[in-house]
Amino acid sequence: MVHNAGVVERADLLTPAAVAQVLELADLAGNADGAYPLSEHVVLHLRHGGDGLSTHLLVRDPGDGSIIAYAHLDTTDAVAGASAELAVHPLKRRHGLGRALVLAALDVAAEQDPAGRLRLWAHGDHPSATALANSLGFARVRALWQMRRSLFAPLPEVAPPGDVQLREFRPGADDAAWLALNAKAFAHHPEQGRWTLDDLRIRMAEPWFDPAGFLLAERAGELIGFHWTKIHGSDGEQHHHDPIGEVYVLGVDPGAQAAGLGSVLTVAGLAYLRRRGLSQVMLYVDESNTAAIRLYTKLGFVRWTTDVSFARTNP
Repeated sequence: MVHNAGVVERADLLTPAAVAQVLELADLAGNADGAYPLSEHVVLHLRHGGDGLSTHLLVRDPGDGSIIAYAHLDTTDAVAGASAELAVHPLKRRHGLGRALVLAALDVAAEQDPAGRLRLWAHGDHPSATALANSLGFARVRALWQMRRSLFAPLPEVAPPGDVQLREFRPGADDAAWLALNAKAFAHHPEQGRWTLDDLRIRMAEPWFDPAGFLLAERAGELIGFHWTKIHGSDGEQHHHDPIGEVYVLGVDPGAQAAGLGSVLTVAGLAYLRRRGLSQVMLYVDESNTAAIRLYTKLGFVRWTTDVSFARTNP
């Protein structure tokens, strides 16, 4: 693919050397922007080879052949349309590389969808990303807040209802029951509610996975809620920051609501992360999920940054 900024390479799979270059590029962009440019599922696809259904778009330096711009394109969502995320080397910006990647992504999306639908994710809500999206006919359609809280601040004292017990996740034994509960809790969520056993196993194989930080709420032998925590920066990889905890996934069965269970699970997970010696915790929540934002604000979280999705539905 040739665009004004140069040649955009297209690949269905990347070599290990190319993956390493892309991850290094993402680190450089993240350090420059204050927000990592790729979401978790993209990084997992890169590390584990993906499912063969992703498309990788690359721009190389004409001098040494190194990757200086990258876009990941997922065309598997027939309902919402293709989605893309991109990163450009901080020293190679303002040369049209981001625009070239988006135009190439539109070409690929049009092969799968006659309407040419494409969603772009911009992590950090930078004005330059908004300007690029708007110039190409994209409109802002979704915002995802990152919220943070100090773990030095006191935690409220809450206890589960008398008929509810909290325990650790048991890999292998709880997989199917948790997937069923996750699907119910996130039935209307565009990504989380569609997790499969493979999605779960990939994450359990990650260095950060710890079943002690995967808390389940159980009533009469039935799972009714969970809080899966995550720790960034403690697995030996280069994160360029001190370890930070995350409220990775929090869910409650909508058909078995127990008073205050969301708060109970959240606080239990925060207490676990505090015991691990962490000083901060983060989470992601949709800007439109006002009930969850109220819960997290009540528990001391504040908005830190915003990720934005732009859509081009009528090209």
